[in-house]
Amino acid sequence: MAIQRVTSKWEKTNVLLRNTATQSLIPHTAKLNKERLEEMLGRYGMVYLKPNRGTFGQGVIRIEKQEGRYTSQTGTTARTYSGVDALYAALKQSTGRRLYLIQRGIHLLKHRNRRFDFRVMVQMSPSGKWETTGIIGRLAHPKKIVTNYHSGGTPLPFERLMSTHLSPSGQASYLTRLRKMGVQVAQQLQSAYPQLKEIGIDVAVDTKLEPWILEVNTMPDPYLFRRLKDRSVFRKVYRYAAAYGRFKSKRASR
Repeated sequence: MAIQRVTSKWEKTNVLLRNTATQSLIPHTAKLNKERLEEMLGRYGMVYLKPNRGTFGQGVIRIEKQEGRYTSQTGTTARTYSGVDALYAALKQSTGRRLYLIQRGIHLLKHRNRRFDFRVMVQMSPSGKWETTGIIGRLAHPKKIVTNYHSGGTPLPFERLMSTHLSPSGQASYLTRLRKMGVQVAQQLQSAYPQLKEIGIDVAVDTKLEPWILEVNTMPDPYLFRRLKDRSVFRKVYRYAAAYGRFKSKRASR
C-alpha cells in the first residue's frame, strides 16, 4: 500500500480543527487577504505567512506591527512599511498567485537568546499502532525567522533546550505530553487520510510553556534524528519507516 502524502497545509489544518482534542493546539490560521492581515496584526501584533504548499521553511514571512509601522522579514532580510496598503502590495509582489496562509505568531521559548521549536516524529509501528518515536529540538539561526535545519537551524536534544525552562521531572512530564499529543494528531489526520504511515509535527512552545502545532509534514525527514547522540532514536525511526516501505533497505545506515 502506498504511503499517503498530503501537501496542502490548509487541508491538514482543517482536519485538525474538526477534533476538540487537536483544535485547541492550532494557532489562529486563515487564508491570506488584506482584510485578514490587518485584522490579525491588530489582534496579535505578529503573524507568520506561509505558502500553502512548500517545505524547509521556504517562502515563510514574519510580520510585526509596532507603533503603527509594519516590519516584514524573509530569511535575513527585513523591510519596514508605514501602512498596511504598502505592506500588502509588497507581499503580493513576492507571493504572486500562490495561496498563502496567515497564522498567529507564537513567541517561542529561547535558548541562549535564539528561538527554538520541536519536531515530533509519529509513525505507524510494525504492529499497526501510532507511536511517537522521536522528539528533537531545532534551534533557529540567530538571524533567521525559521528553525528548519535546511535554513541554518541546529538540531539539539529536547533536554538541552528545556534545561533552563523546566526541572528534570518537568521535562519528563512534558515529553509524555508531547508524545500523547503526537498520537492524537496522527489519529485525527488518519481519519481523513487512511493511508498515512508517518507524520512530523512542528511544535512551538510559548513563553507560558503551552505547545502549539505550527505545521504537520506527511513526509518528514527521518535523518534529522541521526543528529542526536542517542543513536537508538534514529534506529527506531528508520526501522519503523523501513517496515512500512519508506526505504528499500531495512538496514539503518550508521
